[in-house]
This record gives sequence, C-alpha cells and structure tokens, in this order.
Amino acid sequence: MHLRIVVLITAAILLLLGGAARAEDRWRIDFENGAAISGYNNLRIPGDSGTTFSLTDDLSSDTTYYWRLRADFRVAPKHVLSALVAPLEIHASGTFDEPVSFVGATFAPGVPTTGLYVFNSYRVTYRYEPIRRDSWMFGVGVTAKVRDAITRLEANGTRAEKTNVGAVPLVNFKFERRLGPRARFLLEGDALAAPQGRAEDVFAGVVVDTGKWWSIKAGYRFLEGGADNDEVYTFAMVHYVAAGAAFRF
Repeated sequence: MHLRIVVLITAAILLLLGGAARAEDRWRIDFENGAAISGYNNLRIPGDSGTTFSLTDDLSSDTTYYWRLRADFRVAPKHVLSALVAPLEIHASGTFDEPVSFVGATFAPGVPTTGLYVFNSYRVTYRYEPIRRDSWMFGVGVTAKVRDAITRLEANGTRAEKTNVGAVPLVNFKFERRLGPRARFLLEGDALAAPQGRAEDVFAGVVVDTGKWWSIKAGYRFLEGGADNDEVYTFAMVHYVAAGAAFRF
C-alpha cells in the first residue's frame, strides 16, 4: 500500500512538472548509428596473473556497425530525464606471436584465434539545464550506467571468456551553440574517472532541424575507459563515425 502511494505521488509530481514544459518539446527520441572502429583494446584477465594482449595489435579488430537509442522526457523547462540503450559488439581475429594466458586457458602462438568484445550499455540520466537561451544552452547532471560486458577468445576447440555486469555513476553534460537558423553545434556525453577506473562517452557534431518535429545529426563519438585491478585489466578506445535522426513531440 505504501509503495502504491509513493508511485502515485511520484507520477502526479512528474505530470505537474511536465505541464510546465512546452508540449512540442516534452519528448525527444534520438536514433544514432554508424561505424565503430577500435582504437586500442588492451586486456589481461585475471588482472594479476594473465597475459597482457591486444585485440587491435596482436589480433585485428573489425570495423562494425553500431546503433543506439535515447529517449528524453522534459519534466520541466530546465529538467530532463532520459534513458539510453547502446549495444556494442566487435569481432577480432588473427594469431598470437607468443602464448597467451586468458581466464585460465592458454592460447598457443601461430594458431588462428578469434576474439569477441561486447560492451552493452544501459543508462538513466537526470540533467539540469540552467542556461537555455536562443543562441546556446548548457546542462549538467548525473547518469546511472549498467554495463553488460563480454570478452572472449576461441581457438582450435579452446574457448575462454570473461563476463561482467555492473553499475557505475557518471557525470552527464550537454552544450549546444546555434550556428544558424536551423543548425547548431552539439557537445554531449557521460564521463567520470576514479581510482577504480574511468569511462568517457562523448559526441561532438552538428544538428540540423529539418522540420518542426525532426532533426538530423552527424559527427564524431568516442568511447574510452576501463579498469585495473586483480580481477581484470582492460582499457579500450572506440571511435565512432556517427549519424542519426531525432523526433520531437
């Protein structure tokens, strides 16, 4: 009963706040896709006893298609809630020059080996936008991120993988500068660094309004970060050639 009351009160507050936002600007659905290119991808698992290797230098990582989907809800003129789904899967192949110990298995040199790097990200963000002017805007907030990661090696019947599911907090930011009647520069992302590791996911590009409800965008995104502890050593950089479209209502 108490839980139902809390849910009802929360819903009522959101509806009241939502009424303060312009109806045509309340929801925004953003679809982004393009090419994901590995910059580096260095691993050692376990972190205190495995062999350090690279999915980009020792093996060769494929350029892959990616997509991500974000939904924004403006609960008030300066307050935004959003949810993001951002899957990522990169395949690698090649041969090692020396034996590699990975998750308790040993992969011999000169044997054709395949690798898999999965880093799916699910995020919920609250952002406060104190500056919203005709020519530019700025907002900052907090993101709760859940990562669903898999790293796998397979060769000649030997297969080993490490999975990891965990939650981390990130700082969210967004900056827009108008370039003309319909175009604007956009810089946005989530990032945070700590002794346990770091994570950055940043987009920079141009957004063009193509109508009352629609806009398109193109630009560059990078995803970087990792962790260094007894369980894992893993740091990766992924470059994105990004394009997408957004629908506002």
